[in-house]
Amino acid sequence: MPSREKSTIEILEHNGWTRQFIACEPRLSETVQLYQEAGFEVHLEPMPPVDGANEKMEPGSDDQCRRCYAGFENKYKIIFTRPKEGKDIE
Repeated sequence: MPSREKSTIEILEHNGWTRQFIACEPRLSETVQLYQEAGFEVHLEPMPPVDGANEKMEPGSDDQCRRCYAGFENKYKIIFTRPKEGKDIE
């Protein structure tokens, strides 16, 4: 069985990061500040481009879900959070 490279998201999740949601400015900066004030580390990941080659997107697929972002992916970031080391979040 051929090995598959782990995606950036899989690596982040393996390292304790939780994917929250996708945002652009001004909500992006506001949300980052709120998470940091609540005691979380915040990591922003660029949104990968939508693969327009697949016209028959399955309902509920990641590409179909991101169809509205096509051409504007560079304006959006995926927000990941995790508790700061030594800090318990309730």
